[in-house]
Amino acid sequence: MPKHTVNDAGEIDERNDVTLAGLNHKMGFRGSTNTALNFGDGPHTPGGAPGAIGYLVGEQHKGLFYMFHMMNEARIGVGLIATALGYTGYLQSLEYARGRLQGRTASAKDPSSPQAAIIDHADVRRMLIAQKSYAEGALALGLYCSDLVDRQDTAVDDAERERFRLLLDVLTPIAKSWPSQWCLAANDLAIQVHGGAGYTRDYNVEQLYRDNRLNMIHEGTHGIQGLDLLGRKVVMENGAALDALTETVRASLERAKSVGDESLAAFAAEIGVRLDRVLEVTRTIWDGTSPDVALANASIYLEAVGHLVLAWIWLEQSLAALGKEGSFYEGKHVAAAYFRRYELPKIDAQLDLLASLDRLTVDLDPAWF
Repeated sequence: MPKHTVNDAGEIDERNDVTLAGLNHKMGFRGSTNTALNFGDGPHTPGGAPGAIGYLVGEQHKGLFYMFHMMNEARIGVGLIATALGYTGYLQSLEYARGRLQGRTASAKDPSSPQAAIIDHADVRRMLIAQKSYAEGALALGLYCSDLVDRQDTAVDDAERERFRLLLDVLTPIAKSWPSQWCLAANDLAIQVHGGAGYTRDYNVEQLYRDNRLNMIHEGTHGIQGLDLLGRKVVMENGAALDALTETVRASLERAKSVGDESLAAFAAEIGVRLDRVLEVTRTIWDGTSPDVALANASIYLEAVGHLVLAWIWLEQSLAALGKEGSFYEGKHVAAAYFRRYELPKIDAQLDLLASLDRLTVDLDPAWF
């Protein structure tokens, strides 16, 4: 903002420390103004060079510490914003699919029979249940992390407070990035369910996609969250945060195996196999490997661990819905089943790549692009 001063004659001096150069015209999220600022256009020359005068807030060299005090909760907030956009797109595409008549099911051979709503087609149902699994899984994760924020501040027992802090630390990059990536994928599917209409401004799903695309970028990009998770969170304090997450997940797995439901027991066993593999791969990555190689595929590590965490979140939702009747609870079970069958297996190939300590991106010469 311009800094105005008044001279002895009562005249306004409009020399600026910071100049508004213009507005950035964004792909989406246009209700939030984004500006381009120039520093150094005014009279100040700190160190003999054009610049602006800054003021120290707090102690010197503590900037990152102060920033993360704000940033961690903001990252959970970004994940929840992404979730809201993904969920809204899902609900809009669900409504559209129920009302849009097109074609007949594969078993309907009579050409004079009524057309079916597109929700009756298996491929459309696949896109809808995928959206539901992403959006409702992300929502549950965001609420869980929000609860941890409160619990670490209100817990009376010191050991419990420390456990909540560690869980929140290791889950924060996932709570920011996973919804940002997969609720955007949900928005993409919402457009697809709408067909050509979804690519027009007659329906809101195209705007939801444009708005949500920001959330993989701000408050730390996908790559930054991967570096944070693999480079800091899983190794800090001798792996205490990863241990806290492992113990919490294993407690859920044991509970799922004890309730007498074969499907939940099998789901828990499949999560357990992947959890063991994540721990093994994490050790492999940091077993004397150079930081450049260890962190080269940090984003892939983030995606794999994120999917594992969301599988656990869906197992917890299935446990909560067990024995309860109604479409709401049946919807929870089928979304969990989708995530188990279609999404969880995706991490196997990612873990194979991570375990190989692949150097392709490290050794790639920029001249080859």
